Amino acid sequence: MAQDSAGWNTDDELDFEIDNYQSSPPSSSLQSSPPAVTSSDGLFATLIDMGFSPENIARAIEEHGPNADTLVIIDAISKYSVNCEASSSKSKTIDHFLAMGFEEEKVIKAIHEHGEDNIEEIANALISSAVSDAAKAEVSPVIKEEEDDIDWSESDDEKYADFLSSDDERVPNSSPENGNQLRSLKDMGFSELEASLALERCGGKVSIADLADFICAAQIAREFDEFHADPEEQKPSVKKRRIEPRRESRSSADDEPLRLPIPMIGFGVPNEPGLITQRSIPAIAQGPPFFYYENVALAPKGVWDTISRHLYDVLPEFVDSKYICAAARKRGYVHNLPISGRYQVQPPPKYTISEAFPLTKKWWPTWDKRTKLNCILTVNASAQLTNRIRHALEAHTGEPPEGAKKYVIDQCKKWNLVWVGKNKAAPLEPDEMETLLGFPRNHTRGGGMSRTDRLKSLGNSFQVDTVAYHLSVLKPLFPNGINVLSLFTGIGGGEVALHRLQIPMKTVVSVEISAVNRNILKDFWEQTNQKGTLIEFADVQDLSNEKIVELMKKFGGFDLVIGGSPCNNLAGGNRVSRSGLEGEQSCLFFEYCRILEVVRETTKKMRRS
Repeated sequence: MAQDSAGWNTDDELDFEIDNYQSSPPSSSLQSSPPAVTSSDGLFATLIDMGFSPENIARAIEEHGPNADTLVIIDAISKYSVNCEASSSKSKTIDHFLAMGFEEEKVIKAIHEHGEDNIEEIANALISSAVSDAAKAEVSPVIKEEEDDIDWSESDDEKYADFLSSDDERVPNSSPENGNQLRSLKDMGFSELEASLALERCGGKVSIADLADFICAAQIAREFDEFHADPEEQKPSVKKRRIEPRRESRSSADDEPLRLPIPMIGFGVPNEPGLITQRSIPAIAQGPPFFYYENVALAPKGVWDTISRHLYDVLPEFVDSKYICAAARKRGYVHNLPISGRYQVQPPPKYTISEAFPLTKKWWPTWDKRTKLNCILTVNASAQLTNRIRHALEAHTGEPPEGAKKYVIDQCKKWNLVWVGKNKAAPLEPDEMETLLGFPRNHTRGGGMSRTDRLKSLGNSFQVDTVAYHLSVLKPLFPNGINVLSLFTGIGGGEVALHRLQIPMKTVVSVEISAVNRNILKDFWEQTNQKGTLIEFADVQDLSNEKIVELMKKFGGFDLVIGGSPCNNLAGGNRVSRSGLEGEQSCLFFEYCRILEVVRETTKKMRRS
């Protein structure tokens, strides 16, 4: 539901700030002036003429002596050059394949053989080498393990033994447990920098699977950012707004940062035990009017504390939609809705991949144990990737070796690939995403909506079945219909949820920056024969306080204010500008707060008059 034109929808980051990824600065010793050379002046000049840098020449002569054989000096310089090339952040090609998990030495060798611009030839060479090595040695190829957020083969007791909470502030990696986690992550193929940052940001109580999941989200974003983004695409112009706290923070006794529960089922979900039907919310927050705010659960430190503080100190409800449907979607919801009497919208969503896409069962390999998909992304895997997967499998008769299986499963998890034929893995189609997210078929199809637009809009939408489960408590409260103020509407996930719940929408005032998304909601309104009034605005910053009051007087107020502001600067996949609620797009959260405050204050005045 959040406006997110930059496509930074990645769920699987907690307090792991991707912006901290930087290459190590060059050693000061390499930047210093080369030592003086005397008897080797001729050799020095010769090597300069051959194109070697003075720093590397001086280093090699100093290390091996001025009388060393010329070939020894050249070999040493070559090793320095290789090491320098491997560590340089300027080489996007190297970074790309390292992010995919290939061994550094082989990446550099393949680039030297095929040239830095021949991406596909390099990839094919690396894949062939990895599969060949695995087949010969009967071990996994040196490809980083892209962990799913849980191991679906484990029991519930095993999966959720750890909680994302800690009573103590600990120095990262100072405990034996952190040391074991660091070693485990390195054994899985992640760099020490990635592992250390993950532990620092997430804490020592997080499971290895979650830590790996967070790191993988960064790698996905890096790959997309460098090789799939349109360099001509301009960021939307968003007016900056000064951020000021609306209210005092909670008492010091409540200053402990909010922690994410495992399992992430909020106050309960239809298919899991542990349903909670009572909670306490501050008197100032009690409705109506009701409010419902959504954003990515795995945001930077302090974000959800700030969101809660600005929304009347109501604590968020964190839910992963994998407990409701066949795909993960970790979200936080701050709302003042009742939680007793919730029910699941009908027909219920399909709970596993095979139920959602039964035609895939015929081709699904027995060694692919996935029953759930990861979060729906705003981008798809390339045709080149699926072709490499096919070649990796066709190179073997019968069941492929463990190395090939591992590579294929890694990519299937990373890109949400499903099996559509023998050795044929494919990304989800937009209509399949609509099914997983609870939208009607063809909801985003046509009407000027490109495939890229569809992927982006679906990747940033509500999971309708989850939202409908929360909103179901409104049906007995508003039997004659409801007036809705819908902020950052996106493709209308909230409106679709209300329609599927058969709650009449008397009035919907929708605010959405994307013209194609506004058209989608308008088409849905007409195609479902809604009897109420739909009014659309383009920008929340153009919805002035006076205009809100005018609309409320015209329609008799708003019963529900629903929305999810842009997650661009919150989502873990954004390693460029993950600046939290002060970011250029995500600061629009404070517009939600402004508008909600006007609605609530105006409602009080209307009741008194």
